[in-house]
Amino acid sequence: MPMYQGASLQALESHQDDILKRLYELRVAVDGLSKMIQTPDADLDVTHIIHAHEPAALSTNALNLNSVLGKDDGALKDIVINANPASPPLSLLVLYRLLCDHYKVLSTVHTHSAVKNVPENLLKCFGEQTQKQPRHEYQLGFTLIWKNVPKTQMKFSVQRMCPIEGEGNIARFLFSLFGQKHNAVTSTLIDSWIDIALFQLKEGSSKEKAAVFRSMNSALGKSPWLVGNELTVADVVLWSVLQQTGGCSAPAPANVQKWMKACENLAPFSTALRLLK
Repeated sequence: MPMYQGASLQALESHQDDILKRLYELRVAVDGLSKMIQTPDADLDVTHIIHAHEPAALSTNALNLNSVLGKDDGALKDIVINANPASPPLSLLVLYRLLCDHYKVLSTVHTHSAVKNVPENLLKCFGEQTQKQPRHEYQLGFTLIWKNVPKTQMKFSVQRMCPIEGEGNIARFLFSLFGQKHNAVTSTLIDSWIDIALFQLKEGSSKEKAAVFRSMNSALGKSPWLVGNELTVADVVLWSVLQQTGGCSAPAPANVQKWMKACENLAPFSTALRLLK
């Protein structure tokens, strides 16, 4: 018995050492990310922590929508988004197309009575809508309302929740419906890129935008997408902001140009891009 207890204790100590080592690696990576956010042109290589796979556009895992959107006695789970036509949320339109590739989505577009003269391309941003199946046969509803709101808003349970505000937050939520699982480092990288897109690239000075391009060029020199070998919501949001802002006064670096072409080779991106023309 004492010998058995000694072996068990040794195994437990070894497991504890592995956990502590992993926590230390995560802390180092997060500290590095904090520095990258403060100095966007700093390089951070976390390829030894993020497990690489073959390049892929988007992989999904089976996801029970009831576990995310709540069970509602068989009623269609309807995501309702209020958006200002003066500033269309391009990333959400890309994500809508990606959702249509994985779920049966019933989509509708409406215009609030206070809004006048919505461009035709925005009224038809989901294409020609023809409901060919009974409502209960769809897995997800996606309703877009063009409305004079200061920030894009989303609800998926109109009676029971406060709206989620901000294009970045809504994009994070919609992308979670693909069921992807990320470790702590990858999730932190994704969040940091989204924040950089919305605060530095969209609203920053020309100097800040140039720094973002340098960071993007560095990251894309190590992997085909911003966070490893697979498309994430960071790619969707950054690409959308670049399209809406026109990027920076100087030409985009080579790796960024290659990445933008890779995005636009995917149908959800190219379809959304046509809305800006």
